Amino acid sequence: MQKWLLLDGSRRALLAAGAVWALNTTLQTRPGFSQTNSNGKPRIGVIGSGHIGGTIGGLWVKAGHPVVFSSRHPEELKDLVTGLGQLARADTVTQAIGSGDVLFVAVPYGAIPQIGRDYGDAMKGKIVLDACNAVPTRDGSIADEVERDGIGITSEKYFPNTRLVRAFNTLAYTIFAREANRPDPKLAVPIAGDDSQALDVAAALVRDAGFDPVVVGKLADARLFQRGGPGYGQAVTAAELKQKLAL
Repeated sequence: MQKWLLLDGSRRALLAAGAVWALNTTLQTRPGFSQTNSNGKPRIGVIGSGHIGGTIGGLWVKAGHPVVFSSRHPEELKDLVTGLGQLARADTVTQAIGSGDVLFVAVPYGAIPQIGRDYGDAMKGKIVLDACNAVPTRDGSIADEVERDGIGITSEKYFPNTRLVRAFNTLAYTIFAREANRPDPKLAVPIAGDDSQALDVAAALVRDAGFDPVVVGKLADARLFQRGGPGYGQAVTAAELKQKLAL
């Protein structure tokens, strides 16, 4: 019998409470940490509020997180934030970075070097969840760099002073929207990063979005679930994903 079948409601409640405590404790020890909102949920800044950014950010809003959605044209996000209620706001990328305790980046991969150049100083020291995928026909030569070095190492190159975690890159937004908070066993979301505290925060946010985090390893190991890797496109449970990746 799988381990998750043995977790009763009380144990799940304790795990959830522990995750929230770890999330807040980790963030509050970070220099420059801003206060969470009244319900204790950390603030999230979304860079790139298209299908993935809008979907995952919306799930965090529904879980009680204040979320600032940003794009080059924040006025175009009016319908998105209006539909999500008072915890959602549309603003510039600068404002999203400044107000977010955690950043979520969901843009075409070819835009990452420019974001790093323009906003690297503001992002310094922040936990950054990177959901971007490199597509050769869209993103050009940087996709060759990803293929050669692995996507975790490549993203770290362009976001060098952040606490980077790869997350939410393996499935279409329609699957995330449909499967969020489904009955157990939850859909698995692989994550990878070099900072253990950032991984704890990312795992808690994966749970808040309604999924089951699977820590694959370091940023170098994110190659296992980058586009074309064995963990990519796997709409499976945590136990099934671990088996596929031999974790």
